[in-house]
Amino acid sequence: MIAPNLTIKPGQTLDHFELLDIVATSGMATVFRARDTRNGQQVAIKVPHPEIESDPTLFDRFRREEEIGTRIDHPSVMKVYANPGHTQIYMVMEWLDGRLLREIMREEKRLSPERAAKITCGICDALDHIHANEVVHRDLKPENIMVGPNDEIHLIDFGIAGSSVGRRLTFAHFSQGLGTPDYISPEQVRGKRGDARSDIYSLGVMLYEMLTGTVPFTGPNPFAVMNDRLLNQPKPPSQIEPAVTPQMQEIIYRALEREPKNRYAHARELKHDLEHQDEIGIAARPDAEQWEKRQSPERRRVMQYAVLALIPIVVLLLLILVAHHHH
Repeated sequence: MIAPNLTIKPGQTLDHFELLDIVATSGMATVFRARDTRNGQQVAIKVPHPEIESDPTLFDRFRREEEIGTRIDHPSVMKVYANPGHTQIYMVMEWLDGRLLREIMREEKRLSPERAAKITCGICDALDHIHANEVVHRDLKPENIMVGPNDEIHLIDFGIAGSSVGRRLTFAHFSQGLGTPDYISPEQVRGKRGDARSDIYSLGVMLYEMLTGTVPFTGPNPFAVMNDRLLNQPKPPSQIEPAVTPQMQEIIYRALEREPKNRYAHARELKHDLEHQDEIGIAARPDAEQWEKRQSPERRRVMQYAVLALIPIVVLLLLILVAHHHH
């Protein structure tokens, strides 16, 4: 029987792991830097908060994160180590030196096209591997990408990842099972589960943001942001950052296609285009060129109300005309 997680602090030992310091905390868990006392290896230990253990759905997500993490073995995906025989509930993960992509973007605002392309290609390698293993991430965002000293990347938190076949394998973070509003694909907004192409859409949003310093769709609240991507086209990235070439812009548009069938089908196709931009033909995109013609759901609602408000006035006018005609 595994003991319940009482409040765990740095300085304590979990089985044969000495907890050194806290490196991250979220609503779900606390992550510690730790040392394996058997061999001196540095690792990361993820300990779920006590309330997570008593919530079957959230606890199931934590266990599935471990299940997927131990199954995936790729240099661009953070390793999760099998840890049989532990006396408490926690996950043992590879220790990574680097910074979150979010930190880098916050500090530098915009990345050069060359650097943005290199980081995106690294993420493509990771996605290609997890998709080949029938896992879809479904919550790709800069907070889930660790960037190393030479811009090598690691996919770190599988957020609400899941199997692309069979039952959904969900865990961690966005408990509504949706994904983060800025990066979620249109099909997920519409309530579909999403597949590998949903991850490619999220990566397209990240590439747009790395180059321009802003996400393609915005709004005063998450629902407005999600609605914006169903109704409108983003501002062309080259209008925000002139260093974005027509070829790079075309790659972004292909990743951000509203319909999954029009998007890159595989991450390796996106990587190929980034590495061979001179081969890319520029498609005519009337919608993208008319991006300023924005449809807001509010405006359409106002129009509907205006039409409804006019009905009684029209009826009244008709009655007056009929009465006048009889006179």
